[in-house]
Amino acid sequence: MVQGTTSDAGKSTLVAGLCRVFARQGIKVAPFKPQNMALNSAVTLDGGEIGRAQALQAVACKLELHTDFNPVLLKPSSDTGSQVIIHGKALTTLEAKAFFGPESRNYKSLAMDAVLQSFERLTQQYQLVVVEGAGSPAEINLREGDIANMGFAEAVDCPVIIIADIDKGGVFAHLVGTLALLSESEQQRVKGFVINRFRGDISLLQSGIDWLENYTQKPVFGVLPYLHDLHLDAEDALIDSHGKVTGSEKDLAIINHKLKVLVLVFPRISNHTDFDPLRLNPYIEFHYLSLQTQASNPDFPKVDLIILPGSKNVRADLEFMRQQGWDLEVNKHLRYGGKVIGICGGYQMLGQYIHDPDAIEDVAGSSIGLGLLPIETTLTADKTLCKVSGHLALNEAKAGIEGYEIHCGVTQKLTSAELPEPIRLTLQQSDTQYAEGLLSDDNQILATYVHGLFDSPDACELILQWAGLAQAKSIDINQIREQQLERLADVLEAHLDMDKLTGSLS
Repeated sequence: MVQGTTSDAGKSTLVAGLCRVFARQGIKVAPFKPQNMALNSAVTLDGGEIGRAQALQAVACKLELHTDFNPVLLKPSSDTGSQVIIHGKALTTLEAKAFFGPESRNYKSLAMDAVLQSFERLTQQYQLVVVEGAGSPAEINLREGDIANMGFAEAVDCPVIIIADIDKGGVFAHLVGTLALLSESEQQRVKGFVINRFRGDISLLQSGIDWLENYTQKPVFGVLPYLHDLHLDAEDALIDSHGKVTGSEKDLAIINHKLKVLVLVFPRISNHTDFDPLRLNPYIEFHYLSLQTQASNPDFPKVDLIILPGSKNVRADLEFMRQQGWDLEVNKHLRYGGKVIGICGGYQMLGQYIHDPDAIEDVAGSSIGLGLLPIETTLTADKTLCKVSGHLALNEAKAGIEGYEIHCGVTQKLTSAELPEPIRLTLQQSDTQYAEGLLSDDNQILATYVHGLFDSPDACELILQWAGLAQAKSIDINQIREQQLERLADVLEAHLDMDKLTGSLS
């Protein structure tokens, strides 16, 4: 099990890298995270959802996605409430005190049972399971009934590695302090440390490593370098336009202008990895617009394409959008001939109304949408979770797509007007076919429930052409992901003492 001294210490990346290292050695390996909290999820082959990090780790293991890799997923819908997903299916929405306060006993018992069931199935199917912790194991207020870190490790007798991020500073204090706050049995469970994101001459760190090993009597298995432009799916952090995949100089020279793309960042934005194929594309000038970026530059950017992304709390994020005046800017953008894409929650916002009679995401009630499409959406407890494939039709051209749907809303047309439904899909687990999405009659707005829309290179090129990039070229995000996983595994093999690491775990 890999635990971290802090959030974003590098747990997800280390687990993904180790999974690929072991898979390359021919070991039948699987990833596991007992409990994850994230808004960025992926649909599994068995019809559920798991955190994006575990989806990446499954790819590193060369496995199809399965809910057992992340049996408990919490998706925050407000500052104090989260949707609870057990074995891929949403059960309920709970307030924070139901997780961590005196009322948490029932939830933690249910969650731990689910965790242990999944872990037992994985250990029967695989030679090795690489587990990722959550946050830090030294959070005093969260230790009682813990299922995410040492509570799980103690329950299944799992050895632990602790990783710390030296780039943030204070790495030795982080490691020693974390170890000191653990119980005696938990301290013995820790087999050693990994130091992450080091820049510079490793010899300058050696005296600190020697001290740490002498003080704790535990080895440092290695020091990992800071990996610039590591293009792997990020579960939480939004990464802007730096770190492009290199394009052909000849191709770049013939493009008169880059396509300017802007994604609006809502407080509960979900599945932002949808936009990695755009963010990394050298032919696109890509930006996220958030409260933080707008504070430094209050002028709304002039762009070719505005994207409204998915949301875990659509009505609240729609109200946030209005508070910032972004709804007025979207209308202005359309008046000047710009293009707009709404995905999932962004699709719902483009309609006339959004109803939440049963308080599925937050407070019960209805909201007036942006009024740009003749649809209304009603949020329901039953969540659509499916992988899909099919084709996209735009400007009298077609392209194949693969993606997934993950939403609570049922969207219906309000008029008899026959707007084009540009996407034809087939459920991957059946022969069911259906039309999906809408294209406005002026050809300026494309709306869909399909996530991963830009992952299919041909479909992405078609959308970029529709948005105004005449010499559109896409990138293959799946190929890039494979290349980066191989790169990560190479780095781990070069900088970790794998013999010492695996020897200490036996």
